[in-house]
Amino acid sequence: MGSTRLYCKGRVLGHKRAKRNSRPNTSLLQIEGVNNKEDAQFYLGKRVAYVYRAKTEVQGSKIRVIWGRVTRPHGNSGVVKSKFSSNLPPRAFGASVRIMLYPSNI
Repeated sequence: MGSTRLYCKGRVLGHKRAKRNSRPNTSLLQIEGVNNKEDAQFYLGKRVAYVYRAKTEVQGSKIRVIWGRVTRPHGNSGVVKSKFSSNLPPRAFGASVRIMLYPSNI
């Protein structure tokens, strides 16, 4: 039996921003298969993990995670805003994130 994913894939689009100012405390995510505001509603409050590899080992692992949470929709095309425990670095732009299916409100 193959492994079953317990998360949805998403992509980091960038920080929330104005025309000239970037607001790095909020990140914009596009969740796979979500393309309107109504579908995005399901993901509000869900945990998000940005998983990446670092050069140095910490506690025997080079893999690190920045945790965040989906906070609200952004526009009408299913993009969501999210906040992370520490702001996502710009090298995360375009990278994939995992949207966990918890906490569940079903």
